[in-house]
Amino acid sequence: MRKLLLLAFALLTVGVVEAQRKTETVETPKSETTTSNQKTIKRKVAIGRFSNETQYAKGLFYDRENDPMGKQALDILSAKLAASGKFILLERGDLNAILEESKNGGASLSTIGADYLIIGSITQFGRKNTGKSGVFSTTKTQTVEAAVSIRLVDVSSGLIIYSDEAKGTAELTTKTTMGVGGKADYDATLSDKAISEAIGQLVENIINKCTDKPWRTYFLSYDTDAILIGGGASQGLAAGDTFAVMTKGKKVKNPQTGIEIELPGKKIGTVSVVSTAGDTPETEYSFVTYSGSVPVDTNNLTNYYIVQQ
Repeated sequence: MRKLLLLAFALLTVGVVEAQRKTETVETPKSETTTSNQKTIKRKVAIGRFSNETQYAKGLFYDRENDPMGKQALDILSAKLAASGKFILLERGDLNAILEESKNGGASLSTIGADYLIIGSITQFGRKNTGKSGVFSTTKTQTVEAAVSIRLVDVSSGLIIYSDEAKGTAELTTKTTMGVGGKADYDATLSDKAISEAIGQLVENIINKCTDKPWRTYFLSYDTDAILIGGGASQGLAAGDTFAVMTKGKKVKNPQTGIEIELPGKKIGTVSVVSTAGDTPETEYSFVTYSGSVPVDTNNLTNYYIVQQ
């Protein structure tokens, strides 16, 4: 009987030990960027700043201008927006360094204006260790929680068109039974994963808000030689694309808000892209043909704008 009990206990111990392993859990984001087959003209977006507004890692020699957590969040957001393929990202965080390097090289840097400006901050960050101890087993869990706030500003009006906050959590759990099992020391990568998850939940909403407003461009030249409009391949324009030509609407001021509103314009025709040219977003243009019931006043091209249909 004693031998049977010892054998049963040995088998139970082996089974429990084999079941122990180090596990890492990162919550699934609530929303993920979806891929659409619909053609989208790229918007010009700049990230104005991404700061660390928490008290985490702010010691005596803390440098606000070189906060590693804020720069990390900015890089994560930039990477996720670039991966969507829907934006032309403009550098703002290290613009001074770029200007200085351009000056050293004897070149003149021509900066581009953005359609939208993103301003963000880490508003909550914390790390905790929890655990349970039993007669035969011990469990330890490292948890990191981060909250990120983002504002999306329409540069043409200065209005905040989107503001939201998201939270991300990352965990690392280890368990030992009778002294056997996985062990883990301080894991710094949990901070990266928590911040990345929080930002990932906001990316799709940023994309949707930026593409809610129709993309707009203007005539650059209109004569017998060629008809040119602004924008080219980097913004997604291609031969065969068709856009509506609109006359600018009347501008009125809303006394309640003090905001000047441009009333809807009138469609007079369409342009069709023949080809694109140019090397960079600021120098790109497209050759188009125009068709419409109303001729374009070539002496007043600023009275027109071109939008997606």
